Amino acid sequence: MNLLDAIGNTPLVQLHNITKGTQAKICAKLEFTNPGGSIKDRISRYMVEKAEKEGKLQPGQTIIENSSGNTAMGLAIVARQKGYKLKIVIRDTTSKEKLKMLQVLGVDVIAVDASLPPEREDSYNNYAKNLAAKNPDLFYIDQHNNLNNNEAHYMTTGPEIWEQTKGKIDYFVAGIGTGGTICGVGRFLKEKNPNIKIIAVDPFGSIFYDYFKHKKLIEPYRYFIEGLGDEFLIKTAQFEYIDDMIKVTDKNSFEYAMKLAYEEGIIAGGSSGANIWGALQIAKDLDENKRIVTIFPDSGYKYFSTIYNEDWWKQHNNFAD
Repeated sequence: MNLLDAIGNTPLVQLHNITKGTQAKICAKLEFTNPGGSIKDRISRYMVEKAEKEGKLQPGQTIIENSSGNTAMGLAIVARQKGYKLKIVIRDTTSKEKLKMLQVLGVDVIAVDASLPPEREDSYNNYAKNLAAKNPDLFYIDQHNNLNNNEAHYMTTGPEIWEQTKGKIDYFVAGIGTGGTICGVGRFLKEKNPNIKIIAVDPFGSIFYDYFKHKKLIEPYRYFIEGLGDEFLIKTAQFEYIDDMIKVTDKNSFEYAMKLAYEEGIIAGGSSGANIWGALQIAKDLDENKRIVTIFPDSGYKYFSTIYNEDWWKQHNNFAD
């Protein structure tokens, strides 16, 4: 067994304290127990190995990707194990802990201005793609449009949840970032039981909610949750596998991440806070015979300089309620 074989088969735990006052059972899959500390280890391994099998990724090439941090770390581990070099384009607002981890892993980090309009060639959304187009030695993973991202969760995360719940699941609630997790898991679960409801959680400022609900593209605006939402429609956001979508604020996401720590002893990131907040909204209207499964994508140890930092909160006291 090597390090990559340790990816997946993460625990599913039932929450007891933060759920007081609700009748439905809420379980969370602890994806921060993967070796790279996040759910993105799954897609990093799967996308690289699929590209190798298809002959798209050759020995000696450098992998390049734009990532808010977790896919970057997953790719860094996979690249180290397989002998590839790695370039990562990252927003300059990404937490210091994530940046430090990438530096320790020897990643070539290219920080771009997070405030740049998404259509700019040098924006976070376009920089890696444009650089790869000019250099044949670079292989662009493109997690936002690579359907192997979704397939990774269809092949691993979905079956694990089904087995761990013995098929007794009524709702799957998860944030939508690339869409890989919720759409891949959603596709698998609906094939097993079409009555399972798939509920996505999208941050205010992202375009997904308004497009899903009204087929309307809004002007995106800045938010602070890392790893959720997007400024463009992307191929991996397969809305046909989603039953409903709810919007979450930065403030609710971060407050509920801290509630997880205080009430459950689970130190998780902001996207986990968004997910448990979303699960609790759904649970309000359910009886005790229902079970909700959600995802805790990464740990809070990567956010001690941000959402677990009182000074950072004071600097960003304009979070919407």
